[in-house]
Amino acid sequence: MTQSGPPPVDRVAASRAAVAARRRRAVVKHAVATRQRSAVDVLDTAWSDPDAAAEATLRVRELLTSVPTLGPTRTAKVMAELQIADSKRVGGLGSRQRDRLRDWLVVRESRGTDTAKAKLVVLAGPTAVGKGTVSTFIRENYPDVHLSVSATTRAPRPGEVEGVNYFFVSDEEFDRLVERGDMLEWAKVHNAFRYGTPRRPVDDNLANGSSVLLEIDIQGARQVKAAMPQAVLVFLLPPTWDELVRRLIGRGTEGLAEQQRRLETARVELAAQHEFDYRVVNGDVAEAAEEVVDLMRLRPHASHDSS
Repeated sequence: MTQSGPPPVDRVAASRAAVAARRRRAVVKHAVATRQRSAVDVLDTAWSDPDAAAEATLRVRELLTSVPTLGPTRTAKVMAELQIADSKRVGGLGSRQRDRLRDWLVVRESRGTDTAKAKLVVLAGPTAVGKGTVSTFIRENYPDVHLSVSATTRAPRPGEVEGVNYFFVSDEEFDRLVERGDMLEWAKVHNAFRYGTPRRPVDDNLANGSSVLLEIDIQGARQVKAAMPQAVLVFLLPPTWDELVRRLIGRGTEGLAEQQRRLETARVELAAQHEFDYRVVNGDVAEAAEEVVDLMRLRPHASHDSS
């Protein structure tokens, strides 16, 4: 009988070689993710060193998703823009693809260097648009982003944790914070409860070189911009008005009268979106979070749709 395929010993050796290759590629990705190496350095090594098998056999998609703040959704868009197939490996790119990919990464990395200074980014939007959900996703998936914790006089909702979602304080304690000038901004929301941003943690993190993300209401965003003009304002939009209504009713945290009051407020809030530097549509939480984090690398400029 004629034996088909390689002998068993060869298959074992091939399997071990494949595992070793995957491990070497994992080391490269980890180095990029932890900023020990730049993605441009990986490209240059793959294309100039015949022995750089780990770099050359790395899929472009894997390299890009290893870049800090550049997640799967943005990577897919970039690869489509650069006309690079999902299956392509770094070493298998054509000359024009190489040029496009390298140029794109050089611009991105130089932008990061030019804007290395810590930034204050404000995320705001109408009620029920999902600001809390997006900021929670950022906190859980982007540990290098410092998310400011607001203080509020309302009671905790189910699942909310003191010091993580909010600092829950009494009216008297809130008054003392305001009187001492310890609030960067504060407002009474929906004619009910007060919300505010303790100033010291924000100032301390910015002074230490850490960018800060504030998730606050629109009134607060205006106050922050007045107090700190360098702040970048990001407006979170719902995909449609009907979806906003569905989310508000679906969460079941307000009665009918309160829902109607919040919807009336939301119509007014939506009209303020053009006051903001960027607009992000929250159709998918992970994608919206990725866009917000990516914007933390940019300089503020004229209003722009990020959707």
